[in-house]
Amino acid sequence: MKEIKMIGVDLDGTLLDSKKKMTARTRRAIEAAIGQGVIVLAATGRPYSGIPSEISSIPGMRYALTANGARIVDMKTQNVLVEHLFPMESAKRALEIMEKYDTLLEVYFDGMGYANEGKLAQIEKYHHNPHMWEYVLKTRKSVPDIYKVMERENRAMDKVQGLFADMEERSKAWEELERIGNFALVGSLGYNIEINAAGVNKGRGLLELGALLGIRREEIMACGDGDNDVSMLRDVGFGVAMGQAEEQVKAVADYITSSNDDEGVAKAIEKFVLGAPA
Repeated sequence: MKEIKMIGVDLDGTLLDSKKKMTARTRRAIEAAIGQGVIVLAATGRPYSGIPSEISSIPGMRYALTANGARIVDMKTQNVLVEHLFPMESAKRALEIMEKYDTLLEVYFDGMGYANEGKLAQIEKYHHNPHMWEYVLKTRKSVPDIYKVMERENRAMDKVQGLFADMEERSKAWEELERIGNFALVGSLGYNIEINAAGVNKGRGLLELGALLGIRREEIMACGDGDNDVSMLRDVGFGVAMGQAEEQVKAVADYITSSNDDEGVAKAIEKFVLGAPA
């Protein structure tokens, strides 16, 4: 067994199966790790409001890394421990580029996502995974105009996101955003672009939380599957890629477990934290 004191776990494609559910075995493994004094937290691109109650309600599950590391929250006290926000002017520039195309645009303030009501009404056009539809409709605030929300808030935000109906348009938007050069770009769903302030990522967030809690890099384990997980699998002491993970994720991992539909997170925790036989 490794000396693991903290585990950061991605949600979509990792902790949750294809139907966006957590299995009983996975929950038992997490509870057992917490019972041994290990800190286990969601490390997700989702906003804080998007963390399922079945996860946040696990006894001892105290922290949440959200919006790809823009915010780390103590769920017990509701205090924000780490915050790296996206400046308003940069966010407007990113949105202006993406809205040239057929997109569902979202902005995130204080752990809540906002989206235009007209585009949310066509969610099946922009969210290509039907299992995401219910989650998004439950966790986004539907508004007539996200720019009005930005005008009202008039401050930096967690991140922005665009969901694209057409993949060629997504590629064009990505290229234009990349040319600007002062954004952190990822696309964990394959058909989206998530944009944070430059330098913001899950790996940085996990190391910052570790430093606050007195946990060394070598004592941190992370599990993930998508491009927004590359930084944390690369930066922590022990990175675990899911069996169906993108090749760039597997390339930086120390271990490849089974897929999210085959309880890969549970198996990795059992093997490397709980000491269960392989």
